[in-house]
Amino acid sequence: MQPTPPPLDSYVESWTPGPVTDEDPLPTGPVAALSAVLDLPGPVAKAGDPLPPLWHWLYFLGWPAGRDLGADGHPLDGHFLPPVPQRQRMWAGGRCEIARPLRLGEPAERISSLGAVAAKRGRTGEMLFVTERREFRQRGRVCLVEEQDIVYRSGRTAGQYPAALDASAFPRPDSPWQLPLHPDPALLFRFSALTANAHRIHYDAPYCRDEEGYPGVVVHGPLLALLMLELPRRHAPDRPVRSLSYRLRRPVFAGEHLVACGTPAGGAAELHVATHREDRHATAEVTFA
Repeated sequence: MQPTPPPLDSYVESWTPGPVTDEDPLPTGPVAALSAVLDLPGPVAKAGDPLPPLWHWLYFLGWPAGRDLGADGHPLDGHFLPPVPQRQRMWAGGRCEIARPLRLGEPAERISSLGAVAAKRGRTGEMLFVTERREFRQRGRVCLVEEQDIVYRSGRTAGQYPAALDASAFPRPDSPWQLPLHPDPALLFRFSALTANAHRIHYDAPYCRDEEGYPGVVVHGPLLALLMLELPRRHAPDRPVRSLSYRLRRPVFAGEHLVACGTPAGGAAELHVATHREDRHATAEVTFA
């Protein structure tokens, strides 16, 4: 009989990483590159322009040495990575309050700190929820405050995914705002490079099938969030986003047709990502200034 493993919160009882401050000049290159990856007619912003919501994910990146990556491509260690054995990481969602947008081409400062840490038990076992808080400043003023919710498991659990993918099926949403995308492995590889994401589920198909149990390469959760935020940027360009929250619910796979959908309502909008399999792989809410 296997001994019962200790609860996850026992590993983080004395884990109290302190704040970390980073700087970035916010050069124009990454914005131009992501604009090209998304097939936009030109860069969404130039030097001095406001950075669209969540596009700050292209900056303040960390590049660990290859020897410091695990078998799955994730870093083995990190300041805000909890000391959980056989750690498996998933990005669950987050929130962002925007007092004023970051300006492209102007030096910025990020102060990262540990927020809430809580162990919970779900249908697939125990999970550790870790919230990282990030405050972004330019010229000494707070521009935006972001919280990211990351879920950790000890060991791998089997998910329920389709055995095969239908690349010919299309979602049929009726939302007034729509943005279709047919992500292929090349797009996901380029997005991984732009966000310093070495996780193999986004580019290594044999690893996805044989080690993780996925039917194909997984679309990045942050890419789904960025696509949802493209809807207000394109359909309500004169209404700045003041706050947003998003949740990543079910994976989408390369080759599937997806549509980012949005419905405005007064001073807010509800957003989601749909495929033919499911209507809400990711969801978000935004409020306008």
